[in-house]
Amino acid sequence: MPKTAPFDAADYLKTATARAEYITAALETNDPAFIRDAVGVVARSIGMSKVAKQAGVTREGLYKALGPTGNPEFGTVIGLMQALQIKLSAHPVRAQSSKRVVAKHARRR
Repeated sequence: MPKTAPFDAADYLKTATARAEYITAALETNDPAFIRDAVGVVARSIGMSKVAKQAGVTREGLYKALGPTGNPEFGTVIGLMQALQIKLSAHPVRAQSSKRVVAKHARRR
């Protein structure tokens, strides 16, 4: 049987755009554990020591915050985003398209 290497998404996140898209996809899940894991994957793609230094945390602290039981403080997350050169932004959620709202309103009359 041929031997295969385990898959590691960090190996494929070579550009800032790829890293940002990966984090964006994770944020869209609204799953804190998945988001934490995605930030860890992106950090590994750059190098944990380098990211920890730029974020102002220890390497061990970074592993702990992004580990399976980690729960990083928001200030740590902001520092990590700066170290990862990723900008967080907010967008409104559209619950219904404007056509549905108009049609729903028209039915009520």
